[in-house]
Parts: sequence; structure tokens; C-alpha cells
Amino acid sequence: MLLPLLMRPSLGCPQASVVLTCCVRTLRHYSQAKCFLRRRQRNTGSQEEEWHTKNRTVLAYIAAAGVGMIGLSYAAVPLYRLYCQATGLGGTAVAGHDAGVVETMTPVKERLIKITFNADIHASMQWNFRPQQTEIFVVPGETALAFYTAKNPTDKPIIGISTYNVVPFEAGQYFNKIQCFCFEEQRLNPHEEVDMPVFFYIDPEFDEDPRMARVDTITLSYTFFEAKEGQKLSLPGYNPISIRSMTV
Repeated sequence: MLLPLLMRPSLGCPQASVVLTCCVRTLRHYSQAKCFLRRRQRNTGSQEEEWHTKNRTVLAYIAAAGVGMIGLSYAAVPLYRLYCQATGLGGTAVAGHDAGVVETMTPVKERLIKITFNADIHASMQWNFRPQQTEIFVVPGETALAFYTAKNPTDKPIIGISTYNVVPFEAGQYFNKIQCFCFEEQRLNPHEEVDMPVFFYIDPEFDEDPRMARVDTITLSYTFFEAKEGQKLSLPGYNPISIRSMTV
């Protein structure tokens, strides 16, 4: 009630009235500006909170995706091995065949194939590992038997596990293993030596594939790695055989 009285010219000098009017306007502008700043601060606070919520959600999705990718990377190796084992992709021989198929195969006598054998060990593996034969000759549709020898020359037990492949890679789908020592852990005691047999055949369809027309040599290669206790890489439909100890 005081401000309207002060603003009346009849109650004071005109100069004072003008000054008071300017002060009132200034106060009003100040009050409006202060209200605007408060609203803006409230809006800014809510926007910041909304952005923080969105950022937390995005980070949660990224973390979940990262965990999923790590899980897939671990699962990819055995899944890819199973796929290669079933299809012969990447030079992986096919295993786990019905005995009835082997009994009804018709050998392709006019197609002689040389099978060579290779043995490798990982840098951390302390075994001695070698094939007992460097090569054998087979025809598609006939079974063959080969042997590898492994020895543990150390004073401690060592568990090994092997992988294998076939070269040329395209021949892998026709190289069929009936029984072998691959993907199963093999424990050798100190200074123990064992024979490891491989029973296999070349599918007769090998001779019908135009890509195999000039292939007359196939290499079967094994690589042994040191494994931890209890590790096993057995495959569905695959029948590994036990290894036979030999006297050193």
C-alpha cells in the first residue's frame, strides 16, 4: 500500500515520483528475472537428471552387450569345431560314422592316394610326439590304420589334448575318422610311452569331386597341447578309443 502512495505526484515533488517509479519498475524486473532463473534452474535440474538416467541406461546396455560378446567369443571356438567336425570345413576330418556305411562302401581301386602324416606339439608341451609311418597308400572306400607315438620324458605326469587337420583343406570333408585319440585328454606318467592308433577311410565320393581330380596326396596333421586336469573336448557321435601303454 505504500508504493501507490509514493507514486502519486500530489504527495511529493515530481522528481521524487519519477525516481520512485523507476525503482518500482526495477524491482518488478528484478522479481521477474529471479522467477525466470528459478524456473530455468528447475528445468535444467530435471534435464540433467533425465540425461543421467539415459546415460545410465545406455551404459547398462553397453555393459550387457560386452558381456554377451565375451560369452560368444568363448562359445565360438567349440561351436566352430563342432561345425567343422560335421562338415569337414577348414581341413577338419569328419568323424563319428555308422559302421554300416563302412561295410557297404565300394573301393575305387583305380584311384590311389598317398596319405602323409605330420606331428607337432605346442611350445609349452614337453612330450615327444611323432608318427610311426611317414606315409601310406590307400584308395577311396577302403579303411586304413596308422599309428602315432607319444612319450613323456619328464619326471612329472602330463596331460595332453590334440587337434588335427587335413591338407588340402577341401579334402577334409572326404577324410573320415572312425576312431582316433583327438579331442580327448591323454595322461602320460613320467617316462611313459604310448601308441596312438588312427582308423580312417577316404569317402568314395572323393573320386567324383572335380576339385579333387588332381589331388593325389593328403596330409593328416596332429598337434598336441598341454591340458589341465579334467579338461575334455569330446564330440557328439564320436567314439574315442583308449591308448595302450608300452614298456619303454
